[in-house]
Amino acid sequence: MRAEIVGVGTELLLGQIANTNARWISERLAEIGVDVLFHDVVGDNRGRIVEVLRLAAARSDVVVVTGGLGPTQDDITREAIAEVAAAPLERRADIEEWLRDRFERMGREMPASNLRQADVPRGADVIENERGSAPGLIVHAGDATIFAVPGVPAEMRQMVRSTVLPRVAAVAGPAGIASRQIRCVGMAESRIAEVLDDLFHGSTNPTVAYLAGGGEVRVRLTAKAGSLREADRLIGPLAEEVQRRLGDVVYSIGDEELEQVVARRLEAAGKTVACAESLTGGGVAKRLSSAPGASSYFHGSAVVYTPAAKHAVLGVSEDTMERDGIVSEATAREMAAGARRVFDVDLAIALTGSAGPEPHDGAPPGTVWIALEGYDVAHARELRAPGDRDTVIRWSEQAALDLLRRHLAGLPLPTGASLV
Repeated sequence: MRAEIVGVGTELLLGQIANTNARWISERLAEIGVDVLFHDVVGDNRGRIVEVLRLAAARSDVVVVTGGLGPTQDDITREAIAEVAAAPLERRADIEEWLRDRFERMGREMPASNLRQADVPRGADVIENERGSAPGLIVHAGDATIFAVPGVPAEMRQMVRSTVLPRVAAVAGPAGIASRQIRCVGMAESRIAEVLDDLFHGSTNPTVAYLAGGGEVRVRLTAKAGSLREADRLIGPLAEEVQRRLGDVVYSIGDEELEQVVARRLEAAGKTVACAESLTGGGVAKRLSSAPGASSYFHGSAVVYTPAAKHAVLGVSEDTMERDGIVSEATAREMAAGARRVFDVDLAIALTGSAGPEPHDGAPPGTVWIALEGYDVAHARELRAPGDRDTVIRWSEQAALDLLRRHLAGLPLPTGASLV
């Protein structure tokens, strides 16, 4: 069964809101084994909505439409669906009565415009809305079934769960699509693709895909079977092989973030940590302190953006910064040692670098030094992070957290190397 999701609303095209509905619906359809092949977004224009829906109905078995079912002039999804299905709109007395009762229960006078929500394409079924005033629609257009639900997330989710998923599952039959993410840090996407090339081309169920971004690479394994449990079981051997090949660059299997992995290892080891940050401006500290109970392992961060702050707060030698530079191994090491002393912790991580877009203290944009200091470790590495300022900062945070992860796990610590 092929499914397509259509989001209606000019606000989606303008970027004023994110189309999170499509992601949620895709996840739910995957759970019942339905392949989502297309996501579409179209503005509040009847002609364009009709065009998109006709294309969707021609190439998909199920089309789920969100948005445009409200009472205002720009809510024109029902009219577009009626045109695609060649079924005129008819006023449903039972829906009109339900709308009037709803407003009466709320102690409000119903605007006449709300009666538009009682207009239904001839022959269509209605999806009950327990949270709002816009009923959903089930309309047949050729060989496709169109399910239309409101764009309000709470209303959409209730109607998809109560009606759309059961109806689709009854037709699709027992099936499930399972996905597993293997999250990696410290290895470029192109290199990971080389290592897994034969698996990518040789495995059709499960399939292998890559997603790079945010300073990491996610290897996504997806399988389809008669049930979700069977699909997940299919993934198991392939996941083990991927992990074996990629080795210690794998930091998580699933949705666990890198900082969560580090926090878990800090707690397990009973160790404390602090940060000394320049270019990241407290970003590493924010991530380490995000979990409840973080005070058991995280003591604080010194955000020292200027040479004067590095000297006054952490005791970094002015001679060191003048001789070796602000963006240097020596400065990073003294920052880490200062943070460990100031916060009285087992481990301290320090970052100094040039985030760009211009060189900083002679260091080209993307040049970063990270130092790790502890009673059993004293390590520093240089890296050249790619991209714009925000990307450089994110890569630097990832590299710092990964350095902590590796030390806590007893893994080899990386030396200076580019992350691109």
